[in-house]
Amino acid sequence: MFDQAEMLARTALPADLVNSLYSFNPWWESDPMPPQPLTRRHLVARIGWRLASNVAPVTVVRGPRQIGKSTALNQLIGDLLDRGTDPRRILRIQFDDLETMADLRDPLLRIAEWFERHVATARFNTLAHRGERAYLFFDELQNLSRWDSQLKSLVDNSAVKVVVTGSSALRIELGRDSLAGRIDTIEAGVLSLTEIGELRDMDRPDPFLEENGPGPLASKEFWKELRHHGVQHRRFRDKAFGHFSARGGYPVVHREKDRDFRDLSDYLNETVIKRVIQHDLRQGARGRKRDATLLEEVFRLCCRYAGQTPSPGLLAEEARLALGADISGQRVGNYLKFLNDTLLVRLIPPLEIRLKRKRGSPKLCLADHGLRVSWLQEEVPLAPAALAEHPELTSLAGHLAESVFGSVASTIRGLDIAHYPERGMDREVDFVLTVGAWRIPVEIKYQRRIDQFRDTLGLRSFLEKSVNNAPFGVLITQDDAGEADDPRIVSLPLSTFMLLR
Repeated sequence: MFDQAEMLARTALPADLVNSLYSFNPWWESDPMPPQPLTRRHLVARIGWRLASNVAPVTVVRGPRQIGKSTALNQLIGDLLDRGTDPRRILRIQFDDLETMADLRDPLLRIAEWFERHVATARFNTLAHRGERAYLFFDELQNLSRWDSQLKSLVDNSAVKVVVTGSSALRIELGRDSLAGRIDTIEAGVLSLTEIGELRDMDRPDPFLEENGPGPLASKEFWKELRHHGVQHRRFRDKAFGHFSARGGYPVVHREKDRDFRDLSDYLNETVIKRVIQHDLRQGARGRKRDATLLEEVFRLCCRYAGQTPSPGLLAEEARLALGADISGQRVGNYLKFLNDTLLVRLIPPLEIRLKRKRGSPKLCLADHGLRVSWLQEEVPLAPAALAEHPELTSLAGHLAESVFGSVASTIRGLDIAHYPERGMDREVDFVLTVGAWRIPVEIKYQRRIDQFRDTLGLRSFLEKSVNNAPFGVLITQDDAGEADDPRIVSLPLSTFMLLR
């Protein structure tokens, strides 16, 4: 058996790493946290609810860079401290900023053991028996090798509450199998309209969809109530959507609302797009370097084709012309998957029915259309009044509306989303939402006037096939005036749909 001195020596960490841990956790020495924003995302309450519940010991928050995940963790820690939680029961690590763990074996377990022995008031399980559970916050944990197996060992043997953030869909997804039954995932996107309203000191409604899964989306009445909700709050909705149209949904562009968006565009390019391409994606498997120039070009093409389904071959041809290099469709397809893994781009797959997938390319949906503005330096308004001044951009705005819908729908907990390509007698449908056994077809018609026959043809074709198991369809329009005559179809503006979150 180890005595106390031997145990402390066995759990010692390198001095540089210990200094970093004390820097990440100033509350251990009764020092204040860095000042936090007064406003907060709905994300904070969503994580807080899971911390207070016994659903799973690990909550994973997954989302692209710079959307406020780290800020949410700091605000949660502030809440815990304000409620009287012992500061020595709270550990936070920013793995993006740690370069002192290279020589450690199983560094996550070593750090947790060091914290337990050197900082916490007692062992984790002893604390839990007292009703004083320890809280561990791991920011960008996916950057740590074998993080999932270490985390599994930690929560299997210690009664702790853990929150993990990550900006890599692939690395987080790879940890699901070993953490089955221990993990609850939150998909975090850019700001919703209600969050934009809060940042801009507007009197806002609550999000319309509760955080208990996508079940209500299978009800036609729910969509009709959502449409009424949009009309009821149209002054707020239209103003908030105007801000979203002009600037996108990244927190910084609304927090710094008085700064010129062109200045903020440079910031987004550097801290989001280039950070992902030059840091997160630069290193491939087995240490191979990925082509940063090609990654930038593929992202540019994603911006150009946002809301559309170009084939990898078409994108490869455009990349060849732009870069003057021999680039295969397979390589472009792989680079699309890399960008999808960073959650900057959502690849919406073709629908699979009875284990048979419709042939077709994925639909490209950007995490935020503000990234397109910053990268291409090209503005396309989505707000109806602004778009009316540039009618030549209507078609392009329609594609961006599809991109926005796909991105927002991808963050709804438990919702499966696909698109339905045209094939043979089957008409194309922009999106199909699967909720349980039901499939809800969604068509985006982002125009001022709706043709009652032509613009609902895809929806009606899908609804009339019993194999599709579709009880009703949804038509997403530009404003409240665009309404379908068919009683099986619920019509509502894109801005109203965005009030879900």
